[in-house]
Amino acid sequence: MKMMFIGDIVGSGGRKAVMELVPELRRKHNLSLVIANAENSAAGSGITANIARELSKVVDVITTGDHVWDQKGFDSEVGTLGNFVRPANYHPNQPGCGWKIFNNPAGGDFAVIALQGQLFMRECAKSPFIAVQEILNAIPVRIKNIFVDFHAEATSEKRAMGYLLEGKVTAVFGTHTHIQTADEQVLPGGTAIIADAGMVGGVRSVLGRDVDAVLKKFTSGMPNRLPVVENNIMLNAVIVTYDYNTGRASAIERISEIYNPA
Repeated sequence: MKMMFIGDIVGSGGRKAVMELVPELRRKHNLSLVIANAENSAAGSGITANIARELSKVVDVITTGDHVWDQKGFDSEVGTLGNFVRPANYHPNQPGCGWKIFNNPAGGDFAVIALQGQLFMRECAKSPFIAVQEILNAIPVRIKNIFVDFHAEATSEKRAMGYLLEGKVTAVFGTHTHIQTADEQVLPGGTAIIADAGMVGGVRSVLGRDVDAVLKKFTSGMPNRLPVVENNIMLNAVIVTYDYNTGRASAIERISEIYNPA
C-alpha cells in the first residue's frame, strides 16, 4: 500500500494547491491515505476549524505543530474535529489530543502521532522521546501502521527520533523548517524517515513568505510584516510504500508538484 504525507501547508494558496492537486495525486499513485501538516494554513500562522473541515475533503488526517493555537478561538473548536492531532508532548491540560487511531478503508487501522521537538523550539511539557514511548505502550498491539509527524527545528533531533522508533513505527516525517530535505531512507528495521517533508507554499518565497519583505527585515534589522505568497505554489510531499499487515515500510519517495492556475 502507499500513503502520502504533505509538508506544512502555508496560507490560502497552499490550501488551494492541496485541494486541487491531492485528488489527482491519489489516483496517480494509488494512495491508501493522505496525512498533511496544516499548522500554517490560516494566513501563514495556525489553523481554524473551518479550514480543517475544508482540507478534510481531500486529506484523511491533519497534524500540527508550534503554531496550532495561533488563531483566536481555535482552542474551543478543536474538540469538534475528529481527524486532527496536535503535539502529544504539550501540557495535558491543553485541548485536543496528540495521537489517534483511524480506520483505513483500504485496509487496516492506523495510528497517527504528532510530536514537537525541544531544540530551538518553544518549551514543551515533556520530552518527545519519552512521550512517544509512552504512546507506543498505549497503542493496541493490533495496530501495525503507525505514522509520526515530528515537528522540530534540528535535523539531529529528527534523525535521532527516527532511530529511536526504528522497527516500532511505519514512518517518521519531519516538519517545521519548510525546506524539503534529501535524506529520505527506509531504515533496516522497516521505518521510513525524512528530516523534513517540506511545505506547500510559494516557489519564490522564504518559507512561504514574500521575499522582498523578508530581505527588508534581514537588511534593516527592523521588524516588519511578512505577507504570505499565495500564487505559484509548490507542493512538497513524500510517498511511503508499506505492508499494512506488518507495518513495515519498503520505500519512500519525495515529490514536488507545482500549482499555478491561469
